[in-house]
Parts: sequence; C-alpha cells; structure tokens
Amino acid sequence: MIITGDDPEYIAFVKARLRDQFLMTDLGPLRYFLGIEVSSTSDGFYISQENYIQDLFARAALGDERTVETPMELNVKLQPTDGDPLPDPTRYRHLVGSLVYLAVTRLDISYPVHILSQFVSAPTTVHYSLLLRVLRYLRGMITRRLFFPRSSSLQLQCYSDATWTSDPSDRRLLSAYCVFLGGSLIAWKTKKQTAVSRSSVEAELHAMALLTAEVTWLQWLLADFGVSITTQHSGFV
Repeated sequence: MIITGDDPEYIAFVKARLRDQFLMTDLGPLRYFLGIEVSSTSDGFYISQENYIQDLFARAALGDERTVETPMELNVKLQPTDGDPLPDPTRYRHLVGSLVYLAVTRLDISYPVHILSQFVSAPTTVHYSLLLRVLRYLRGMITRRLFFPRSSSLQLQCYSDATWTSDPSDRRLLSAYCVFLGGSLIAWKTKKQTAVSRSSVEAELHAMALLTAEVTWLQWLLADFGVSITTQHSGFV
C-alpha cells in the first residue's frame, strides 16, 4: 500500500489508524513497489524499472551483449504468417507480458510492445526475433527514467498521432497519445481502433477523439483534487 499526500501529520494519523485495525509494517519513504523504483531528489522524483529489466534479461536468456538504437525498425508490417511457428510459444508470451508491465514507465517501447502482443496466440520466429530486438534496445537504454519535477506549471499539454492502414492484416489504424501536466508525463496510450478509416484525416480525428476522452477524464480528476488547469492540445502526424 502506498500512502501519499502533502500533510505529514495526517499521513501519520492514517497509518496509526491502519495499524489499529490491521497487522502492518511501515517501510518508510517509497523506494520500491511492485517492480517500480522511486528515487527522490531536491528537484523531484524519478521512476524507473531497472531491476525489473535486469530480471527480464535473465529470463530471456540472451546469449550476447548486443544493443540497438531503436526498439523497432521503421515501417515494419508484421503478419501472422511471417516466419515459422515457434514450437513452444511459452517464453514469447511470458516476455511480452513482462514488457506490457514494463511499459508502465517506459513509453518508448509502448508501440512495439503493442504490435508484438497481437501475436501471442501463435507467435513465429520473425515475431520472436523482433521481441529480442526490443530487449537489446532496453539493454542499451536501461537507465532511462521518468522525471516528475516538484515545481511545475499546471497546464495540460496533449499530443496525438495515428497510423493510417498500418496493419496489412485488417487495415485498422493505430492511434497514440501522451499527456503532460507541466513538465510531468502523466498519461500515454497506443491502441488499435475498431474501425477502418477511409483517409488519413479520419485516422487523425479518431486519435484526437481518443485523446479528448482521456483529457476530459483527467480534468474531472484534477478538479476533484481542487486543481485548476488550462489545456493545450497539439496534434502531429
């Protein structure tokens, strides 16, 4: 359980009440929780999953120390029939599942993980080789972290993008967005849409609609916290 707030006395009160009702141990300031590492400085907080990535390398049993600069090559269009079926897809499924959780703090792998997760039912050698590429990318970028500054503006900045007919198997688009609160990245997502867009403009509008729903929810949430914000939306192709 994580308890957070800006009133140390009330936090202490909540912990005391919980101890009265439950058997619990106070582990002190937050440093590690469910594979997520948190470090605090005078400037802000850093969130990472470096130890989780190291454990992922051990389970993947990579036999080399190679690294790559990007998690996926440009314009890769995967299909279910690419390559030969893996005799045992268990490792592929476990690694993809672990990467899905890793994307909690590593949005730089969000897109390739979304692509690879579409083939967990029947992965092939081609899919597995691209999975290993993501791991080699992480090996070279293992120290990347998310930073949340202590002081920042309360302006929401939003960015959306879409790929039109990028999937050759069903022609459906992928939309993505990210949302910043001041200098803090607070939300991001990559999602395949249910409809087939007839133009790139329609694809961008689908992406912006997805982002608008997220921003509306964030505004309501921040309003419940008593936070007054301004919103700026930027779309890019």
